[in-house]
Amino acid sequence: MSEIATIAATIFRRAGKARRFVVAIAGPPGAGKSTLSSALHGVLPQGTAEVVPMDGFHYDDVVLEDRGLRGRKGAPETFDFAGFEVLLKRIRAGEPDIAIPVFDRSVELSRAAAAVIGADARFVLVEGNYLLLDEEPWSRLAPLFDFTIFLDVPRGELERRLRQRWHEHGRSEEEALAWIASNDMPNIERVLARRRAADLILHEQTG
Repeated sequence: MSEIATIAATIFRRAGKARRFVVAIAGPPGAGKSTLSSALHGVLPQGTAEVVPMDGFHYDDVVLEDRGLRGRKGAPETFDFAGFEVLLKRIRAGEPDIAIPVFDRSVELSRAAAAVIGADARFVLVEGNYLLLDEEPWSRLAPLFDFTIFLDVPRGELERRLRQRWHEHGRSEEEALAWIASNDMPNIERVLARRRAADLILHEQTG
């Protein structure tokens, strides 16, 4: 059995007879949260799983400029935490047709109501950097998850992946390295230093 299939089987077993089972997939920037979420979505029973990216709750650049946070985009304080928390509570309550925002990295904007979580979605895979952050207000999310996964990736590999990401989005080598040093790495260190325990830790190697 593949690793993805094994994780999916664990989630399925942990869910038991629950009608709604919320899984947190956390890790630092570049850890592969979106990739894992997509893979799990593909192997869980068809039509039963949905993915909710935390990145949909990025504050717009205009708001960040106004608050003096444009250079820290991606840090915990640059997200609409209250809106995200309300969304998770609605998901746990099993409300029908919950619209969610999705972040479009190609234009650095969140698209409102870009996806919908139906009432029949049994497994909701929530992915984001700060789902296990042991800081207020983020620690309030703990009771909203039924199962938590943390992706543990070596810092050197995270930097390699982030350099590739920013190159693909049009940044020069110099711009990419400057952004990683001033923004991504501080966020990575914060995630690693201030996280709660996870039910499952996946140790990824360089690739």
